[in-house]
Amino acid sequence: MDPSSPLSRREVLRSSTLSVLSLSLAATALRGAEKMEKQAPALPAYPTFLGGRENGLRLGIASYSLRNLNFDETIAVVKVMRILNVALFRLHCNWEGAQIEECRAVGAKLQAAGLALSGSGVVNLPDDEAKCRRAFENVKAAGMATMVCKPDLAALPLVAKLAREFDQKLAIHNHGPEDKVYPTPAVAFEAVKGLDSRVGLCIDVGHTVRGGEDAVAAIRKYASRVYDVHLKDSVAVPGAMRDIPIEVGAGRLDIRGMLRALLDIKYDGVVSFEYEKVAGNPVTGLAESIGYVRGVLAAWAGR
Repeated sequence: MDPSSPLSRREVLRSSTLSVLSLSLAATALRGAEKMEKQAPALPAYPTFLGGRENGLRLGIASYSLRNLNFDETIAVVKVMRILNVALFRLHCNWEGAQIEECRAVGAKLQAAGLALSGSGVVNLPDDEAKCRRAFENVKAAGMATMVCKPDLAALPLVAKLAREFDQKLAIHNHGPEDKVYPTPAVAFEAVKGLDSRVGLCIDVGHTVRGGEDAVAAIRKYASRVYDVHLKDSVAVPGAMRDIPIEVGAGRLDIRGMLRALLDIKYDGVVSFEYEKVAGNPVTGLAESIGYVRGVLAAWAGR
């Protein structure tokens, strides 16, 4: 299907298999992995995707979306969504302060569940080698692909040195106009463009637009350093100091334009859904968001 042709939200959701996920199944997932396995009806046989790549893009979930759930419940929900990649928020593993054995166990538990540790919540990296080194040791022990982080500006040379030492890919997260250090991808790119190539960007598309930058253009312009993407939608206007999150496809953001840009640049990182609208019961909105994107990608692929 031509990406410029009109495609209504209702049509996209109808075309996605995930949009039929029942509320009862979603509620079951929230009760935890063990109980879900005993009570949930058997899921139909869905196609499997190597590395979580579906019709051109690798999909994942940022566990900040599930911050009111414990680690086991989070794993259960991710598996119900048929997602293979997960980025763990600090409430599910404190990368800055946990013991290395704990982080290693977290990585092993994800692997045993058939999930890949694609990234993290935002890891703060101060200009303190001992603290930074601990974070690097922890994510390496867990087998994390890309550390999503916010280094102090003064710490950038240290962080680049540790990225080389640990051979660890990093992605600096922009956080909108309230972030005085990295409000937009443009600012983050200027900070990292002269550093080791392991240091790149995590483009948070919602915060990008609130920061006054075109997220579609940013994806294309900084393609060589885009290592992670946080996908969300919002009804907040550019310049707003507070986000107003909503299900993906229902807000102001050009989601289809972003997906097309990621396909065009042959983006090889993970597109992590970060659903923030309802922290108390996020499963239904997260499912709708994933279903919308799956529908768009499937329609473009002619499926």
